[in-house]
Amino acid sequence: MALLVGVALVAGAVTAISPCVLPLLPILLAGGVAGRRPLRIVGGLAVSFVVFTLFSVSLLDALGLPQDVLRNAAIALLLVVAATLLVPRAGALLERPLAGLTRFRAGGGGFALGASLGLVFVPCAGPVLAAVVANAARERFTFWTIAVAGAYALGAAIPMLAVAAGGRAVARRLRSRAPALRAAAGAAMGAVALGLVFHLDDRLTSAVPGYVGYLQSRIEDSPAARRELARLRGGPPRAATPGARLADYGPAPAFEPDGDWFNSAPLTLAGLRGKVVLVDFWTYSCINCLRTLPHLEAWYAAYRDDGFVVVGVHTPEFAFEHVAANVRAAIGRLGIRYPVFQDNRYRTWNAYANEYWPAEYLIDRRGRVRHVQLGEGAYADTERAIEALLGVSTGAAPVADRTPTEPTTPESYLGYERLDRYAGSPIRRDRFATYAFPRRLAVNHLAYAGRWRVEAQRIVAGRGARLRLAFHAKDVYLVLGGRGRVAVAVDGRPGRALAVDAYRLYTVRSSSRLAADALLELRFTPGVQAYAFTFG
Repeated sequence: MALLVGVALVAGAVTAISPCVLPLLPILLAGGVAGRRPLRIVGGLAVSFVVFTLFSVSLLDALGLPQDVLRNAAIALLLVVAATLLVPRAGALLERPLAGLTRFRAGGGGFALGASLGLVFVPCAGPVLAAVVANAARERFTFWTIAVAGAYALGAAIPMLAVAAGGRAVARRLRSRAPALRAAAGAAMGAVALGLVFHLDDRLTSAVPGYVGYLQSRIEDSPAARRELARLRGGPPRAATPGARLADYGPAPAFEPDGDWFNSAPLTLAGLRGKVVLVDFWTYSCINCLRTLPHLEAWYAAYRDDGFVVVGVHTPEFAFEHVAANVRAAIGRLGIRYPVFQDNRYRTWNAYANEYWPAEYLIDRRGRVRHVQLGEGAYADTERAIEALLGVSTGAAPVADRTPTEPTTPESYLGYERLDRYAGSPIRRDRFATYAFPRRLAVNHLAYAGRWRVEAQRIVAGRGARLRLAFHAKDVYLVLGGRGRVAVAVDGRPGRALAVDAYRLYTVRSSSRLAADALLELRFTPGVQAYAFTFG
């Protein structure tokens, strides 16, 4: 296993010269220019990267916090440090309350700066880091897992140390221009931090060719490294299973797009012959689809160089999902990189006789459907089928399975076409009317109060519009449209209000604890539109 520590050290150094490190270089250089000690910068980066990689998922899950909260906090810290460089007076004000807590100047030691970089550093992972992440996902924190992660971080830190030291050397040579250098460093740091806010780092690294794949394969994918990685994972070496038997559902129906293509010129199944294709039926306001997207992205990233393609078929559920601009904005917001086309008239949906969002149809190199997954979940089965058809054992980066396992309130539509479990005043279709809540509301039932216009697919709020729902779930989501605000209360306790500014899925409640038979009440400003509840 000591051999694997050495491999990890070299693999870390290789990834530090990859495109994935490009967004960090201006900050490392700026940190050195601003007088931060290079050794402390890279030390903070290495420590936070190891801790974040190994323990963040478990810790955030235990605390019920979003998985991006640490990244967001790190970006905020970078912006604060940038502000102290641009405005020295701000640095003095920040330093004052911290003076009694530390002997270092605020941010001056560089360790905090490096720690923030460790939280936003996403390396171009090869097999070594993938094995560490997989062990962390299974909470398998052995001595060797930690040692390999530490060696990887140390290897990555060494080239970065040279960059930070170069910045410091430049600052020493140009001492007479120190104020200007500090301002330039602050501007560079602030610009990169803002780029991280808008995920421009993803676009940058994807636009630059991956020129380290050969080195990674020679170092991390050697027979000796594979044997040691298998020991680290706690199982036998992974082998490709090209002979694995999968069902054969016959020839795959052709694509019949009705609308725009995104992320690609128009594709055909005939043109994709020779590749393994995963067809994913989805729509952007479907929470089940959104929980599936990270798995699709992970597979696309891991296997596309082996001849694997994901094609998203966006089949809309609501009228606003037919609009190309809305779909394009959702694809950008969600970070989807694989090809997607609109199926506005359900032609492709009907050709596959599909009935689910999401649904995955895996097609082999000859154009035949070999694996079907209806609904979210069973991701390991789908990945095994992908590897079997490709004849590889690359292994995608693990993604947490967010499929709910507890019984929850069923999906609840609000328009009269599919309105179910409704209790309250009689529905008056397609015109504004005044509604009143019943005295009691059974679990999984809903009711309206105030002025509403109930249409086929949606309800439109008038004056004093309110909605109650007795639910059983951890998470509550609601498709909303228009512009305005929705006040939220659960069992009489106010929650965070929703600012509605687009037609999309909004999170009404998110919690790690199951709410059993709780009462949700929403208050709408006039003009806000509501379509359907989903739960998790």
